[in-house]
Amino acid sequence: MSSVLAPVAIEYPSTDGEPVAESDFQRDYLLYVVDALQQHFRERQDVYVTGNLLLYYEEGNVGARVAPDVFVVMGARNHRRSSYLLWREPKGPDFVLEVTSKSTRQRDQGPKRELYRRLGVREYWQYDPTGDYLAPPLQGFELRAGEYEPLPAQELAAGAVALRSAVLGLELRLYEGELRLYDPAAGRALGTREELEADLRKRNADLEEREAELQETAADLREAEALQRRSERARAAAEARLREEVAARQREAAARAAAEARAAELEALLRARRGAPGGD
Repeated sequence: MSSVLAPVAIEYPSTDGEPVAESDFQRDYLLYVVDALQQHFRERQDVYVTGNLLLYYEEGNVGARVAPDVFVVMGARNHRRSSYLLWREPKGPDFVLEVTSKSTRQRDQGPKRELYRRLGVREYWQYDPTGDYLAPPLQGFELRAGEYEPLPAQELAAGAVALRSAVLGLELRLYEGELRLYDPAAGRALGTREELEADLRKRNADLEEREAELQETAADLREAEALQRRSERARAAAEARLREEVAARQREAAARAAAEARAAELEALLRARRGAPGGD
């Protein structure tokens, strides 16, 4: 009898044992870009953003892997993964950013760039936060006809530089060497989760302060309205008293006029009696 051996399941490790970044410079910007992009696309269930995640691109070959500092897939489900197995996903990355350092600059500009070209990554970006290994420190490339072509840089005010990512619909900007993602549609730079939460806390505090001011204004209005009502009642009472006083004076004047007329009538009658023959 012959026995059939069950296929051996291949494990694809979720870590390669390498550190996320070799310095604070690389780590801070890596975390900023990943966090900012995740927040920017948080409502999109078809956009996957991650960083320093192992991407396996050949089934059965655990050595065929790469861990981009940042990559974005337009059209992949937005959920957590331990690794990105290309043959189980709808497609590969559309956007890759490598934060260049002393130990990675050769791979970033050579083997990695070639690998991303073969994988069909639409945009490949490199950023050197210290400005020591890459000139200019921010570079973007777009895949055209199977080859990477550099993206044009636009000079902004105060020496800032902007390069547009068609994949993200955003600009990658350098302000005195500091990388920021910028949303032209919103007219603002993207913040990290902490920055967004701090901004939300500030807006909530401003709203609470404004609500307190409105409540105070409403109380002042209610007090003013009550004062106005008291004033109107007082004015109505004064007008009633004035009308009564006028009516009383009119009645007094009428009575006086009637009395004077009666007196005049009696006086005329008296004179008439005195002038009559035999009158005394």
